[in-house]
Amino acid sequence: MKKINNKSEPEADDELRPEYDFRSAVRGKHYKPLHDGYTVQIHQADGTTIVQHLKLEEGAVLLDPDVRQVFPDSVAVNDALRSLIALMAQMPDQRKSVAKKSRSTKTREQPSL
Repeated sequence: MKKINNKSEPEADDELRPEYDFRSAVRGKHYKPLHDGYTVQIHQADGTTIVQHLKLEEGAVLLDPDVRQVFPDSVAVNDALRSLIALMAQMPDQRKSVAKKSRSTKTREQPSL
């Protein structure tokens, strides 16, 4: 009878070294601070350091990854939003009642269909 090896052997194409340990890693740890901006330090060969603070420009919008898959560029986003604006303008009374309903149903659980 063959002995079963419980340890999985690393695959041949696995490029991570054994000393890399991501068990305590946190996904998205630095995502939120990027909205506030971040500082970049560029170390020059002559020993000087250039410090730049980078921030999203005024009016810039950061899209979530799932939205970026559907709207890959600013033209697609703007076209979709203009269509939505045109639809909203056609139903001004409906817009107010829908907003009230959505606020009141956020606190209650929706029945499953």
